[in-house]
Amino acid sequence: MSTIDKLKDRFKSIPSDFTFEELVRLLNHYGYVMENKGKTSGSRVVFTNNIDKIIMHKPHPENVVKKAVVKAILSSLSTKNLI
Repeated sequence: MSTIDKLKDRFKSIPSDFTFEELVRLLNHYGYVMENKGKTSGSRVVFTNNIDKIIMHKPHPENVVKKAVVKAILSSLSTKNLI
């Protein structure tokens, strides 16, 4: 089992300690690229690919993504048959 497969399985389990770096690595695997939402975006980031975008707040001061965000992104990826 490759590291990306392990990461996918971990993501699907909706862990309470999924880090932002892990999320970036997973979304990069699906062709998403992270950008700031704008010059005054603060902690808002957008992940885009050719047909979709995911907007979220970068977690701070901790680096852990909230479970609700993980669920929402999992739902979005599942709808597009990516995960």
